[in-house]
Amino acid sequence: MFDIVRKHQKLLQLVLMLFIVPSFAMFGISSYSSFMDKETDLVKVDGRPITAQEVDNAAKRQAERVGGNPQIAQSLQFRQAILNELLQQRILGFAVNQLRLQVGKEALIKSLQNIPQIRALYRPDGSFDDARFKQLLASNGLNEEQFYASQAFDIKIGQLVNSVARTELPNPKLSEIISTLYETERQVQTLSFEAKNYLSKVNPTPEELQAFYTANTKLFESPEYIDIEYIVLRADPKEDAKVFSEKADQFANLTYDQADSLKPAADKLKLGIQTQNGITRSGAAGLSKDHPLANPKVVQALFGDDAVKNKRNIEAIQVSPGVLVSARVVVFHPAQTLPYKEVAAEVKRQVSQRAAEKLAVASAAERYAQLQKDPKNATGFANPIWVSRNKPANLVGAALDDVMSANPDQLPAYVSVNTPGVGTTLYRVDQVRQPAGADAKVHKAQAQQIQALAAQAEFAGFMAYWRDTAKVKTINPLRPPSTGAGS
Repeated sequence: MFDIVRKHQKLLQLVLMLFIVPSFAMFGISSYSSFMDKETDLVKVDGRPITAQEVDNAAKRQAERVGGNPQIAQSLQFRQAILNELLQQRILGFAVNQLRLQVGKEALIKSLQNIPQIRALYRPDGSFDDARFKQLLASNGLNEEQFYASQAFDIKIGQLVNSVARTELPNPKLSEIISTLYETERQVQTLSFEAKNYLSKVNPTPEELQAFYTANTKLFESPEYIDIEYIVLRADPKEDAKVFSEKADQFANLTYDQADSLKPAADKLKLGIQTQNGITRSGAAGLSKDHPLANPKVVQALFGDDAVKNKRNIEAIQVSPGVLVSARVVVFHPAQTLPYKEVAAEVKRQVSQRAAEKLAVASAAERYAQLQKDPKNATGFANPIWVSRNKPANLVGAALDDVMSANPDQLPAYVSVNTPGVGTTLYRVDQVRQPAGADAKVHKAQAQQIQALAAQAEFAGFMAYWRDTAKVKTINPLRPPSTGAGS
């Protein structure tokens, strides 16, 4: 468990960062007070809709803010992320209003001073450039009242999120108890019943092989693959960055706007149209790691519905700094069932493996039943090793959980764990001990991780409560925008 905890110990911080993103137009995604009731409603929070148009506008603004390709705003996955963020903001906004939180003048001033755009408006003599401030607000469609309200609103959200995130464990000793359990060691012996050791005992008949092939034709299909053509735009080291940026924009726009062919972009930017055959969902064989078509995003895009069914160009993808690629499917080859003669050896291997595994599992079950009657008979088990949750050796998943859950009052105890495709392993637990000299640093780190998990769980419960209270209701699914040839 703590391996998982260590991998996710910053998850709560990431979640909080998503929620604390300012919600108004100047520094964030969307104004909490901006609704477009005439557009198609996607989700309603407290009866107030988030519309498709609102998501589209927010996606465009976000794409511009991060300096990415404007066409990314057309991506359904990107727009879904924007909708999720708008929904999260709206729920938090509802909670803030319901709780009637207040922001003091000092907190608001401190918040404003932390905004880089505001700090830049102070002159060397310490005076504030009020004219530039108003100009900045106007360029973002805000007046001073709206701006101050938006900042106060964001502070309220920050205070609300932080108050929930500071949740502490009800019993400080809980983390110490858990750490102690993770240190507890058990002496374990193993006895494996693996399918490979039973292969010599199986000999499937031709009828069995043919029947398996007929019933499992999808196991013996040649994978679907595509033949494509593609163009690559590479930055010239001698070229000015601005020039390349302009070319990159042309590349992206031409491949998107004239999505039925790569030729317009190739002609305009003097690029050669190249071809590659036999690309599967796993990529093309024999390509170097830095080849543009070796990029997973490119392959995924090429197998998208629009690329395969409509033969449209995929949107320009930056596969590495200064390298853009676009491509289109020329021919799609669907998966086909291979003739029995071509896969006869593989059919026999799979049938034999399954039969051998059944024998291994049956033998393990028989031995397990014997051990229940005569638990002291440890014949055949490997040499004992000490394991714990902190030091699990080669035990993982269900094996570790079952071994550590065996009743210490009834030793020796036996555990049987099946591993699909491999066989069964029996575990013998015959001793339990608590090691001396606990590591204080480990205990402290685990306590922090447990605290983070507790705060994360508390925050998830908090959001679930307010989601229910706000009566969040999905009205329509988010769909791709219909904006021309490239959509």
